[in-house]
Amino acid sequence: MDRYTLLLVDDEEEVIQIIMKKIAWEEIGFSVIGHANNGVKALEMVEEYQPDVVITDIKMPYMDGMELAKRMKADYPDIKILFFTGFDEFEYAREAIHLEVEEYILKPLNAMELTEIFKKLKTKLDQEISEKRNAEILQKYYMESLPLLQVNFYSTLIEGKLGEEEIPKYLSDYQISFTGPYYCCLVIHTSLSQNEDHMSPQLLITSVQKQAEERLEEKWHAKSFSYLGNTVLLAQLADRKEVSELTDECDRFCKYASRIIGAVVTIGIGPVCENICELSESYSGAREAVSYRVLYGASRAINMQEIAPKEITRQGFSNDTELSNLFKMIRLSSQEDILEAADAYLQKLSSPEKSMQQHHVAVMELVSALYRFGANQDIAVEEFCGDIGSLYGKLMEMEPEMLGKWLKQISLVFQEKIIHARYQSTNSFIVQAKEYVKNHYDEEDLSLDRVCQELGVSNSYFSTIFKKEEGTSFIGYLTDYRMEKASRMLVETKEKSYIIARQVGYTDANYFSYVFKRRFGVSPSKYRTEYAKQ
Repeated sequence: MDRYTLLLVDDEEEVIQIIMKKIAWEEIGFSVIGHANNGVKALEMVEEYQPDVVITDIKMPYMDGMELAKRMKADYPDIKILFFTGFDEFEYAREAIHLEVEEYILKPLNAMELTEIFKKLKTKLDQEISEKRNAEILQKYYMESLPLLQVNFYSTLIEGKLGEEEIPKYLSDYQISFTGPYYCCLVIHTSLSQNEDHMSPQLLITSVQKQAEERLEEKWHAKSFSYLGNTVLLAQLADRKEVSELTDECDRFCKYASRIIGAVVTIGIGPVCENICELSESYSGAREAVSYRVLYGASRAINMQEIAPKEITRQGFSNDTELSNLFKMIRLSSQEDILEAADAYLQKLSSPEKSMQQHHVAVMELVSALYRFGANQDIAVEEFCGDIGSLYGKLMEMEPEMLGKWLKQISLVFQEKIIHARYQSTNSFIVQAKEYVKNHYDEEDLSLDRVCQELGVSNSYFSTIFKKEEGTSFIGYLTDYRMEKASRMLVETKEKSYIIARQVGYTDANYFSYVFKRRFGVSPSKYRTEYAKQ
């Protein structure tokens, strides 16, 4: 990497300015992406920018440096952390060592010493990334992939070719531990067309697989292997609800892969199942989820159970390649692609080599497939096509040109219905979240995690749709809602500021004042004075 990103955290603006101006950051390979004056703000910036390095004071309001470091190590273990403080106490140093902090620097800061520290840190970062990108090491990882017998078992399992009675023997013979009690399949897709570093495709995929194994395997007791150009993970969960946490971790991994390896990674997450035999269905759902990157974007995790409507793939709705492709275009592509796919199917349907009996069978299959597809997408086909028998009779009477027009028209109707259903589901999440805020904004522990748990969705999916629809993050919306409530109370009541702070979810009156001033530009007391006169 040319430059590593750095976030500065200190409640003394003067210290921040000195650090920014006294050090030639770009010359030593770093770029300051911003600064925060407290741990709460710093954590928000870490979530948004995911810097390579954070240098932070220890003693700060609202959230001190130790708590900030603990939070970062839990969710972003690869970020390098440096402490600087005027408190030369052994307990701080010992805690910093426990948190695997890179350096413990005492104030007042010395520009030369700080420059040397960051030069050494740059060398360390270069070495770590070099190891992850080094072709020889990646080749070694590739050759040391899972033993062939285990990979063959996993592949056969997701293909649905194993009987339930056969599985225990394979697990025993191949020393594979599958204790569940719940299972979930992940498909990790690495884009080769967006390989900016022009690394060998196989080495790029291997690099992503190795990093995925390191970051996801242990916690989720996952089995990983390569299959059809993707990395597949078979994860084990203690509870069905853990899939939301798994989705969030996968989403963070996609962003990590983009930043560190330079790879565009999408992770599809299939439905959770209770039986190992059902992993083939979970795999189908995960693979389908990956294809939805054309709608929801790459470099993220896509959980099929969160996409609305419930578009989890059901196998066998059509054995016709052209018809299957048409249905895929209806779900994922533009009107132009749908019409092109319809033409391809119609060309095959109207082949002059077919007998009349074969044509009747083909039309019957088309009608059945349309109704199954509609049922899978929660579309009431009967509302605009009538019952299945009447539709079959109607299509049998149509000439090829009329049949073609009808199929194209109905395909576009299906697309419109699916888009509307997705919007309704997304809008429902937003409405529920806003209603929850309205009823619980006065509770201090109201958070993104709590709302997502209430809605039963992952943080990453909810955050994406909320910001897309509302133009702001959920935390930003919650803060604005609380501030609006507080501003009204200041004008309409005579309650003291610390009482109002508690009534809108802030137990720390000083932090409430800080947030209020950031929102309105004046302190609560001055706001009351100015607006009480009007």
